[in-house]
Amino acid sequence: MCLSKLKERLSSLLSFMPSTEQPLVLILDGLDHIGNNFGPHIMEGLPSPLPPSVKLILAVSSKRTQVLQAINPQRGPHQCVSEGREKESGYVCVQLGLVDRKQCVKMLASLLSNSGRRVTSGQQALVNQALTSCCLTLYARLLHLHISLWHSDSDVTESSLPDSVHSSISALLDHLEQKHGSSIVARAVSYLTLSRTGLTEAELADLLSSDQKVLTEYVQQVESPSSKMRVPQIDVERLLLDLRRFLIRRTVAGSHVLFWVSRHFKLVVAKRCLGTHEVRREIHSVMADYFSGGLSCEVAKPLLLKQKFGPNKDTTQMEIHIDRQTSSQPFVFASSFNEVGRVNLRKVIELPHHLQGSDKWEELEHGLLMSLRFHQAMVQAGLLEDLVTMLEGEEWSSYFCLSRERAVLASILKSCACLLQSSPLQLPSVMETSLLPYLEVFPALEGYAREIRQERRKRGSGLEVALCPAPSSVPSIQYLKCVAKTRDVSVREAAGTECGIVAEIMDDGMAWIWKGSGCDVVKLSLSCEQKELKFAGVKSSCQFMLLSTQCNQIFLWDVTDPEMFLQVKDSLKTELSQKTLNEVEGFVAYQKLLLMWWKDENFVSVFDVSSEILTHFQCQSCVTCVVCSSNGVYMYCGQMDGTVSIFDTNTGSLLATCSNSNHNAVTSMILCEEKWEMACVDRTGSVTLWDVAAKGNSPRLVTERFTGVKSNNILNVDYSHEIDTLLVCQSHQVALWDMCDWELWDQFLAPQGRAFTQAVLSKDGHFFLALLDTCPLVLVWKVSTGDCVLSLEINKQPHKLLKMASDIVCVAHDGCLTVWDSGMIDAAGPAPKMGCGVTEVVVERTGFYTSDGSETVWRWRLETGLPYANFLHDGPVEKLRLSPDNIHLVTLSAGEIYIWQTEPGQNILRMRGSRASDVLITPNSNFGVSISERGMSRVWKLAHGSIVCSIHPYLSDAQVSPESTFLIGRRHGDLLAASLWSGLISKRFSCVESSEHVVAFRTLSEHPDFVVVMASSGAVYTWKLAEETLCRHFQLPYRFHCQPQDFQMSSDGSYTLLSTDNEAIHLLDLSQVRLCSFKAEGPVIKACLDKTGHYAAYIFRPTTTLEKNCACYLHTRPVLRVLRLADGERIGSVFLAKNPLTLVMCERQCVFVGFEDGSVGVYSIVDDTIKGEELVRGREKLNGQMKRCPFDRAFTWLPLATPNITWP
Repeated sequence: MCLSKLKERLSSLLSFMPSTEQPLVLILDGLDHIGNNFGPHIMEGLPSPLPPSVKLILAVSSKRTQVLQAINPQRGPHQCVSEGREKESGYVCVQLGLVDRKQCVKMLASLLSNSGRRVTSGQQALVNQALTSCCLTLYARLLHLHISLWHSDSDVTESSLPDSVHSSISALLDHLEQKHGSSIVARAVSYLTLSRTGLTEAELADLLSSDQKVLTEYVQQVESPSSKMRVPQIDVERLLLDLRRFLIRRTVAGSHVLFWVSRHFKLVVAKRCLGTHEVRREIHSVMADYFSGGLSCEVAKPLLLKQKFGPNKDTTQMEIHIDRQTSSQPFVFASSFNEVGRVNLRKVIELPHHLQGSDKWEELEHGLLMSLRFHQAMVQAGLLEDLVTMLEGEEWSSYFCLSRERAVLASILKSCACLLQSSPLQLPSVMETSLLPYLEVFPALEGYAREIRQERRKRGSGLEVALCPAPSSVPSIQYLKCVAKTRDVSVREAAGTECGIVAEIMDDGMAWIWKGSGCDVVKLSLSCEQKELKFAGVKSSCQFMLLSTQCNQIFLWDVTDPEMFLQVKDSLKTELSQKTLNEVEGFVAYQKLLLMWWKDENFVSVFDVSSEILTHFQCQSCVTCVVCSSNGVYMYCGQMDGTVSIFDTNTGSLLATCSNSNHNAVTSMILCEEKWEMACVDRTGSVTLWDVAAKGNSPRLVTERFTGVKSNNILNVDYSHEIDTLLVCQSHQVALWDMCDWELWDQFLAPQGRAFTQAVLSKDGHFFLALLDTCPLVLVWKVSTGDCVLSLEINKQPHKLLKMASDIVCVAHDGCLTVWDSGMIDAAGPAPKMGCGVTEVVVERTGFYTSDGSETVWRWRLETGLPYANFLHDGPVEKLRLSPDNIHLVTLSAGEIYIWQTEPGQNILRMRGSRASDVLITPNSNFGVSISERGMSRVWKLAHGSIVCSIHPYLSDAQVSPESTFLIGRRHGDLLAASLWSGLISKRFSCVESSEHVVAFRTLSEHPDFVVVMASSGAVYTWKLAEETLCRHFQLPYRFHCQPQDFQMSSDGSYTLLSTDNEAIHLLDLSQVRLCSFKAEGPVIKACLDKTGHYAAYIFRPTTTLEKNCACYLHTRPVLRVLRLADGERIGSVFLAKNPLTLVMCERQCVFVGFEDGSVGVYSIVDDTIKGEELVRGREKLNGQMKRCPFDRAFTWLPLATPNITWP
């Protein structure tokens, strides 16, 4: 966890968690041993004073004065304050002295007595002398072990006893090596020392048994070594028995591990056995291989031995194969009783540490930090915050190359943290849905997405994203806070350089700097005459920043040289404004030349960074903007009265002037040197174009373009030479100009009741991003359509947008920074969406059709994920039908029926006068049926529209029989069947009891003679059309009822969807004559039954009791879930980021969801128990990726100009 997050988390815990009933005592031991000098910073992050229910105990060395000063600033490093005074200040300092010699002697005597040993008087004298030089208890314990080896007649001298803790530890290791062998002891203590949290006995035995040096020593002791030879467990236990006094057994992540009792053992072992980086890296590498499972392979590894043979004792090298196979190390241990499994916490904790220590940075980044299995283990183990910290970590960033990819993963995890903590198994689904739209931006993440699919296929069930719906927002890659000491401080000014460095100036005069992705926001401090300067403003150009202070000093910072701050002294400006604040209005940089202009001043200051010489150029009126030629020779100065002055910076001479006709202030200038043209934008938004090719003469007016707007509130201007587009932002509108012919391209009005505050073009120019007053969002508009396609969330009132080389940074009023990747915005923006919510989805072999109630029907190709054809109508489309042979598309629009041929896209028939409210197509694809509530329903031939017959009575919920012979529907409580040849009612179903009426029915394509009928009483019937026979099967219990709007049935009649009330879906299993209810975690919004009878899909909105400060929006979003009907097993779930309107299942194991924002999501069912036909075969690339430029327009098929058939 980074320092700022650690301080924020600690302060939050101390402020909110403790209470008078449950006080908190926080013990921070060894605060001075924390690396990177974090101890003082942690103390500064604690709330002062501490809450009443919090007590803090610190253990700090008296030599660490900096930490002591941070604890009590009132006391100097060498001052000692009385206990009474410290109590008044809230601090009590207790000095802990050393143990005296007598106590150590007494402790040593006790240890000897307990072990049944005694020493002679002469030996005791030597011991007393040694304890005089070192009175540490650890030293006394080490002496006990050393003395226990003496005998009463042992000849001992002063040199027989080690004189310090470290020499005692070294002597202990010497003794152990003599007793157990040098290799096993050296390696065992090295493994213990380099472990992160300690090792279990089994882990230590495995590591020793796989160690080359240790095995070599053991193999040489036997004549014919076994291929499965290991270090005997008894040898490991004997060694640990001799070390038992100096190893502690503690519980870490549920495992009992052994670790050194004191850090001094680690120091001695590091010096003795781990003296070089190569040795440490070798040990770390072995441990990394062990915890990664690299040692658990089936193939026996060779072991090279050097042995001497023959009378000459010649050394020869022999190779034997020994199976050093250790236990496998999966991230999650599978369990036959528990779907979740048990996380291998030892691997999760130790592996990153050893990969880092062995310099395996690529494996650490690719194989771990960007691995789904590692993420899944961390989330299941409740270590989500630790995972995010590792992904965002700065300490490893210099060794990694995928910082942006890791930032994206961290951002997604943080945005869904609350959900993942309560439902960790949702991680693959959440990550897949969030990542798929951006795989073209980050190809390195394709492996992560592929791993999600492989794990799902391996599991044999799940819900896979075949087409990701268009995103409504884009996850930020970084969010940063300024650690301000006072609240209610807002940003005064912010600026950013082209290389991605951002500076913020706050109201309190503090300056905060952000140096790019992966970095924290840090405070900038400059001092003058031993006083810290307060800042007033900041401007930027190229790699330079100009910082002005409240005492009228100006400092230039070249961000490529972080240590260099050069003071810019302008004598003229100082004389003019000794009592007022110098306000730099702006500056532009050319190499080492800075061109500055000031607020309400009519001169420009040109500063040479190399020579520190400053020159002034006088203009006619107040300077409002400046541009410089690419060679730095010519300077163009726009002024308040509409004049532009052109100077030669080498000679300082005025070359020419020009002025616009309305004399409005010039707010921006764009220099096109290829054409030697200069475009000037005035404060009304009008553009004046000048030819500046003739340097000695006045510029020639080419054209003036007036907007006709009298508003003088130009907020900002942005332009792109790459796409020849100029953006002019005013409070009421954003105007876009074509810079090729300087025509006004388009104007975007602000939403009613709102005003623009800033707008910038996107990186590729297809979008612009805008801020609105009192709106905590960054809105993204699509230039070609004028639609607002994205809303970037910041949850705070924005102050300014900064466009960097590859990022968009939003600076909030309180100084918080939100950073988005420009490529992600450019990828999410063009994702296709219909103009309104998707009301109908019709599936064909290679794609699908969608309708949103407008005049257009879209045809999508699933391979590309994009619409490739539009069917245009003269009115809103009400119904959409596709013939079973996929040849004809029938639509109902404004009372007229359109018949299209799908492949050529031709509108072959347009029929008027149908008065239809619905249209149907017969299963044989030969006829169409128009259903009319106010007139006759008609049967007509699909090919040429000729009427076959008319049906007089209106049949509600009409369906065509599977054999294309009858139109069946409800009327006055009965079920009628009308002949499609004569139009006459030839069959009638009436309930036995007169009080009953038919509420729902379904035809069965696999049993064409039968119709399943549901009566209002809950009775279930089958009606055989051919024989007009009736069979009552059973009665639904009173607790179950049929909702006609939900009633669906599989094609073979085995399953029936009855209703979706009481937060459940209720089904009728006719094959086994049983009722089934599947509970949802909230109200069911939509439900759909698979025609094959294998699956049911439903969408519900989860009801959760979340804290008010929960920022996890997915908790409240709808969830799509698929059930396998045979056993009720949940196949998979997907959280939907938007509100659904349509749910459709096709026979090829796919689920289609249409959303209210016009997007469509397609989800493929993965189920090994049922082998169905996949909708898309042989897709080599990942699902959800677009394979055609999203800005390529789809074909538009126009309707017939007028109806070619009119019915009477």
